[in-house]
Order: sequence, then structure tokens, then C-alpha cells
Amino acid sequence: MTADNEARRDTRLPSTVVGLGIVSLFTDVSSEAIFPLLPMFLTMLGASNALIGLIEGAAECVANVLKYLTGLVADRRARLKPLITIGYGVSTVIRPLVAFAATPWQVLLVRIGDRVGKGVRTSPRDALIANATDPSVRGRAYGFHRAMDHAGAALGTLLGAGLLWALGATTAEAATVDQMRTVFLWAAVPGVFAMIALASTREPPRPVSMPAASGETHALPPALRRVLLPVVLFAFANATDAFVIVKAARLGASPILAPLLWLALHVVKASTATAGGRLADRYGKRNALALGWSVYAVTWSAVGFAGSIPTLFVLAAIYGTSHGLVEGAEKALIAQLASDSGKGRAFGSYNMLIGLAALAAGTTFGAVWDRFGSAVAFTGSGVVALIAAGTLLAVVPRQREA
Repeated sequence: MTADNEARRDTRLPSTVVGLGIVSLFTDVSSEAIFPLLPMFLTMLGASNALIGLIEGAAECVANVLKYLTGLVADRRARLKPLITIGYGVSTVIRPLVAFAATPWQVLLVRIGDRVGKGVRTSPRDALIANATDPSVRGRAYGFHRAMDHAGAALGTLLGAGLLWALGATTAEAATVDQMRTVFLWAAVPGVFAMIALASTREPPRPVSMPAASGETHALPPALRRVLLPVVLFAFANATDAFVIVKAARLGASPILAPLLWLALHVVKASTATAGGRLADRYGKRNALALGWSVYAVTWSAVGFAGSIPTLFVLAAIYGTSHGLVEGAEKALIAQLASDSGKGRAFGSYNMLIGLAALAAGTTFGAVWDRFGSAVAFTGSGVVALIAAGTLLAVVPRQREA
């Protein structure tokens, strides 16, 4: 009986992981109440399509570089929570200031400030989850965290749409700049709850072996470097989900369907992420990733051939399950292959590389779509995802994963 109780206790998610999940939930409620409205808001401020792309590209570039740098800093610190608190705090304070922007360039400054906060907190937070979690449940831990992210995104989308409706914007055409500014200000409230949850989250002491020895190399372990190749390759295949919304618009969907489709995607991701992490813990991160990437390849390719809105909704829902299979397993594999004293560097490198690959993916995907059509663009991404899955199986043999 005692052994059974011990086994059950060992498989529970640590309170630190649960606390960080709640923080991410509230943060994404705040962020996603704003983000889907920004393109329309920028258009009303007179921004061109090129400038909208520049704003998001510049903001993400800053975040990606900071993820790497703060990963290096994290390995030199005995405590990671102060860095995480600074990151969330910066975003919480700066994000609602978009309500006061009068020009597109002011929106750019706010977006960069928000992404600075994300860049500062992401790698230390991922390292803290690894440090606080037993390796046997890391897939579930990262899956749970991503599930809370997606749940927050779904609730944030509902919050933004609900506030606009309450303010009288019953259609996309009825939304005014002032109504959007009001929504942006209200989005600060869940951000405050996120900071309260973070203050209540305890950081466990790091193991004595965590600080690097003076003569220890700072290079990533060879096994981790090999894994980063297929991971980055898949990130290049993984074009932004916003293209699903674009596909819906091209099929003639009404504006009100865009947030509903976005909501459905996040609901599916939230409901499958923890289960995907459990699958990775039971059958291996390598196998879960290869399966998830293959599901992505098939469903994403099928989206390109969708000819009606109902078909697109069904395919998008199935496609969302691939993220549930992938997100927890991917981070758990990085944590597994990183050295004890180099998890911050490992996650910094991982976050920066997939971020840069994602930027390239969005640009390339859009260009291919413009020139050859959506079927070619979606199918091309699917083929690259299958190549990534095959590469992963080649560089991480099953018997050597652990």
C-alpha cells in the first residue's frame, strides 16, 4: 500500500507546474483578448499590410533573441523565478498601453515591449518546469502547461468578442477604434490575476548538481544538437495557424466565423495537450513527436484542399490534435537531452531556433500560396513535416532515446 501511494504521489504534477500553468492561463486570456483585434485596429490607424507584417516580425524577432540570451543567464542563477516575474511583469504593464496608441508606430513599440517580456520569461520558465518535474512525467507537465496556454487563448478570444458585443459591436463592421481601446484596457485585468498567481507559486530549490563546474563545456550535448535539426525542420513546416483563418476568408466565411474558428482550434489544442504529454511519457518522446508530425502533415495538407466552410472546420479540429501530440513531447525531449547545468541554454537555443524558423515559415508559405495556390502551400508544408518526422526517427534511434 505504501509503495502504491508513493507511486501515485510521484506521478502528480508538482505545485510549481500547476502554478505556472495558471499564470499562463491568465496571461493568455489577457493577450488573446487583444491580439486577434490588432490587425483591424492597425488598419483603422492607417497601417498598410506591409507595416502590419513588419510590426509582428520585429516583435517576434526581439522575443526570439531574448529567449536565447535569458536561457544563458538562467544557467548562472540559483533562482529562476525572479527572471520569470520580470518577464511576466513587463508584459502585464506594457500590453494594455496599446489602448493609447494613436499611430501604427506606437503599436509597434507596445508590441516590442510585450515581446520583450515574453523573451525574458520563456526559457527560464521552461527550465524551471524541467527542474521541478520528475523525468517520468515531464511530457505531461509540458503538455499541461500548453493546455493551460490554449485554454487561456480560447477564453481570451471569448472575452474580447464578448466585450465588443457588450459595447455594441455586433458585427465586424460595427466595431470602432474607441470600442477596441476599451477592450484593450479591460484585458489588463486577467494580467493582474496572472501576477497574483505567480507570486503564489513556489520555486523549489535547485539540485546541488545544477550549477556548472568551472571546467565544464558550454556546448550543447551532441544528442541534443542532432535532435534540434528535425525540430527546426518541423518548425519551418509549421506555418502560423492564422493561415487557417485566411483560408476561411478565401472560402467566403463571414467575419464572425473567424474568431469562432480560432476558438475551436484552441479548444481542441487545450483538450489534447495533456493527453499528448501522457502519451509521450508512456511510449517515448521520439515516437509521440513522429506521430504528431505525421498527423500534422496529413491534416494540414488536407486543409489546403478544403472547398467549404464546414469541411474546413472539421479539418481544423482534427489538425488541432497534432499540436496536442507535439507540444509537450517536444519540450520534454529537449529537457531530457539537456545537461543538468545547461537546461537554460538548451531551452534558449530551442526557443530561438524554432522562433526564427517560424518567421521564415510564415513568409515562405505566404509567397508560395500567392504564386501557386493554397493546395500547393499546405501540401508543401505537409511534405516538409514528413521529412522532419523521418529525420527524427533516423537521428534518435528508439533504443537510445533515454
